[in-house]
Amino acid sequence: MGGSSTTDAEGPRAPGRQRDPRTVVAVLTYRRPDDLRAVLPHLVEQARLLDPPAGVLVVDNDPDGGARDAVAPVPGVDVRYVHEPAPGIAAARNRALDECADADLVVFIDDDERPVPAWLRLLVDTYLVDRPEAVVGPVVSEYVHEPDAWVRAGRFFDRRRLRTGTVTDVAATNNLLLDVTRLRALGLRFDEAFGLSGGSDMLLTRQLAAAGGRLVWCDEAVVVDVVPPDRVTRTWVLARAFRSGNTWARTSLVLARGPRGRAAVRVRLTAQGAVRVVAGAARAAVGTVARRAGHDARGRRTVARGAGMLAGAYGTVYVEYARDGRRTVREGRVAAS
Repeated sequence: MGGSSTTDAEGPRAPGRQRDPRTVVAVLTYRRPDDLRAVLPHLVEQARLLDPPAGVLVVDNDPDGGARDAVAPVPGVDVRYVHEPAPGIAAARNRALDECADADLVVFIDDDERPVPAWLRLLVDTYLVDRPEAVVGPVVSEYVHEPDAWVRAGRFFDRRRLRTGTVTDVAATNNLLLDVTRLRALGLRFDEAFGLSGGSDMLLTRQLAAAGGRLVWCDEAVVVDVVPPDRVTRTWVLARAFRSGNTWARTSLVLARGPRGRAAVRVRLTAQGAVRVVAGAARAAVGTVARRAGHDARGRRTVARGAGMLAGAYGTVYVEYARDGRRTVREGRVAAS
């Protein structure tokens, strides 16, 4: 981190330093008890680096409450389990906010991720520099099994990295600190219309930035994403690209002001989506002819993202986490999926 940091990676702050904000680390889980058991010891260890120690909150979105047995009490750290049966990750995220009523900060991490040493300390110290509304950390992918050559050539799991202190305007909850006091003051929550499609975190952070909130990057606060075999396939990569474009379009329409604003955004999304489809198709064609897998892969992903934007601009929703098997529905019918 930069020179303004007060990080002590070996443990809590030295005597005489200010106490840390009341912090809760929230891990959301859905039918992945083995991943949850693997990440919880890391979170407990991280929680002890704060003064006072952070709490650890497990929000189980499985209707059957299957993660309950994976959570056990830990001396010296408040480890809590709550069951949120309402379907959709947005409901689970909102439950985490509700359970943090007495906290200053909530830090989200996924159950299939592993934080580096001092990850939580680094996030909180970045927050303490000038107390922004959010601190965002990077995600680095590791694979259970190596992806095939096409996926490797596309570099689809190379995530963005920014200089510590950089202000960004959108983030996911896979490595995100939020000032819950500011969220409440702004009246922001995760939109449950995005609960099964995904993207409620994109919408909330875009809303936060639009309201004047600052999202500050901390590049040292890394979490490692353990990518399972079913996600290192062409099918998954292209479906995720379609969903990403679809979500961007839908969140852009939510952020637009009034009917005229939505109409203007829809026109812009149509143009941007069409350009991506055409340019991506051309790049994929060059890659095929020249036998350059990277061009082919990235071109096809660009086509998928553009198609997703076009679909989202005109009311089609890609429901990534559908529990009834239907992947596309019309806007307003996501909750029934």
